[in-house]
Amino acid sequence: MQRPFGPRGPHLIVLGNEKGGSGKSTVAMHLVAGFLREGCSVGAIDLDARQGTMRRYVEAREATAARRGIDLVMPAFASVMRSEAPNVAEAAFEDAAALDAALGAMAGCDIVVLDCPGADTALARAGHARADTLITPINDSYVDFSMLGTVDPENRSVIAPSIYSEMVWEARKQRFMRDKGRFDWIVMRNRIGAADARNKRDVGASLDELARRIGFRTVKGFGERVIFRELYLQGLTLMDLKEVAGGSLSISQVAARQEVRGLMAAIRLPARAGVVREAALAPA
Repeated sequence: MQRPFGPRGPHLIVLGNEKGGSGKSTVAMHLVAGFLREGCSVGAIDLDARQGTMRRYVEAREATAARRGIDLVMPAFASVMRSEAPNVAEAAFEDAAALDAALGAMAGCDIVVLDCPGADTALARAGHARADTLITPINDSYVDFSMLGTVDPENRSVIAPSIYSEMVWEARKQRFMRDKGRFDWIVMRNRIGAADARNKRDVGASLDELARRIGFRTVKGFGERVIFRELYLQGLTLMDLKEVAGGSLSISQVAARQEVRGLMAAIRLPARAGVVREAALAPA
């Protein structure tokens, strides 16, 4: 068993955003596969058990490995169901306890990747409050930006943080109260267009302004590529293609793998991070 990254045990990477369709589960599974292939022991927890996107991803991965007779790297996996207690406070307590039990079962992992539901739930809040790294994927538009902040429609200046940013602020306070810890917040600009359009520049400027006010980092996310959606049915990721299909990759596939490696390198792991960052710069 490998030594955990941090003194608290596994490094917890939380994928969170209250808006659906931002690519949380796709990012989560690519990080899981990427870190597994770097030799890390990785756990994966699905907090959106009702929808079960991550669970189905892992199940499809297991089925593909069995059907093709190949050895795919697999994470430890858990799915956490929301409490059905009628009392709000009791339900929140049960949700937190269930999450802590799942995390406790993965105490030997180096990294745990947690996929949150696209809604403000007690279980999502509990996950955010335990994060070491929070990654918020957003599509590169003001529709998604509205979850983070409100913008003046005339000059695009940021007026105030919005509902999700306020929830993250509360989670930061809860994290500090738990163990005096802090988490690194990364906003990931997903599906950025290749053209230097005005909207792209405006969204970037608004994100930079909001980042200075509320404390997050922005990184380039994944491009709009059909292959991300195609691989889902087989439970595969771009990090598996060489080993599964064999042969050389297309230019688009190589570029997509580098996007994943770039995100891995941007995550500030407390130990052995240099190994991952060097790997992120290696040829795909």
